[in-house]
Parts: sequence; C-alpha cells; structure tokens
Amino acid sequence: MYIVVDERQAVAAEYVAGFGAQDVPARSLEADAFLAWLVGKPVDAVTGIVLGECADRATRTAAIRSLSPAPIIALNETRSLEQTLDLFTAGIDDVVRRPVHIREILARAEAIRRRGIRGEAQAPATQDRSGRLTVFKDGRDPEIDGESLILPRRERHILEVFASHRGRQLSRTQIFNAVYADHGSDVEESVVEGHISKLRKKLRLRLGYDPIEAKRLAGYTFVG
Repeated sequence: MYIVVDERQAVAAEYVAGFGAQDVPARSLEADAFLAWLVGKPVDAVTGIVLGECADRATRTAAIRSLSPAPIIALNETRSLEQTLDLFTAGIDDVVRRPVHIREILARAEAIRRRGIRGEAQAPATQDRSGRLTVFKDGRDPEIDGESLILPRRERHILEVFASHRGRQLSRTQIFNAVYADHGSDVEESVVEGHISKLRKKLRLRLGYDPIEAKRLAGYTFVG
C-alpha cells in the first residue's frame, strides 16, 4: 500500500485517486496519524510513501524512516536546493516537483527498491561492530568467531530480522509479523518474546555481551 501524507486534502485525494487508477492500493493520512498508524505495523506494510506539504517535514521524515524502510518520495512545489538537500539528509529517497504523474512515482519507487535489492546481494551477511558475529541472509546459521552457532529456525529468522534493521527499534508485533506471518492466528504473539529471550541468552553466552537491546513496552534494537 502507498501512503500519501499531505496537509492539503485536495492534493492528497488527487494522488490517492491516481494510484487507484493504476490499480495500486493507497490511502492518505495526516503526518501525526501516519506515525501513530505505523507503530506496530509489519516492516513491509507500506510499499511506498509520498510526502507532500506538512509541518516540520524534515523532522517527520526522520521519524518515518525509523519506522519503515519503504521508499519515501517528497513532493516539492518549487525548486529549492537547500530544501532538497535538507530532505535527503533527513532520509528522503527521492524528490520530485509537482505536477508529477503517478506512473513516474511508481517507477522511481521501484528503482529505489531495485537498488536496495542489489545492495543486499552485494552484502549477503551482516557483522556486528566487533566483527565477531556474522548473520547470513540465506538461511545459514550465524557464526561467532568463525564457528557456527546452531539455532532453531525461528530464532535464526528473528536474528536475521534484527540484523536487517540494525539500529532500528522493532516492536514485538513487528517481529512477530515478520516471522509468523504465514501462521495467521494459530500462534500467539507473546511466543516471540520466548524466542527472543532464548536467542539473547545464547548470544551472551558465546559473545560475552548482548547485541540486542530491550526496552520495556517499547521494543528491541539490534545494537551489535
């Protein structure tokens, strides 16, 4: 789903309708409502974000980026190098000037995703800052100091999710949805906490420190 964030209701409605004409699901949300809506959603809940006019746009961009990896494309009304540079610094992926066709927005978002996929292909593994822990993305068990750490499938998948979002706080719900999306309602969300607890103990035992930071009621962050 694409999300259009713009305080001008007519503009937001125009782009939502444009996505609909291309058979692409979309909805509009105010900036504050969008941030609240994102919390607890799976990391792949949003396909792309169109960010139009709103207060403190650069600050909101950084907040959105901390919650979603989806391509963020900003709409500018005028040419302003300073504004464009501020948006890129805040985490915007691309800046376009209105008017712009929906098909161009879709093409730009797809190009951003392709660059991300190529980047992952070039870097198939993630290491913690010490270089001791290596997390693979192809189903292999992680390695610590060059030796495999044998993990159950769910714990390995959870570690892969953490490593793929290093430095980003993930809620229990986000982790659950990433790991158990194929189970529907057959598995209780609370089960993920047990897996994370076991995973952290194994990492502490082998590493001597815990690369996963937990904050009560907030979530978990891979800080390794």
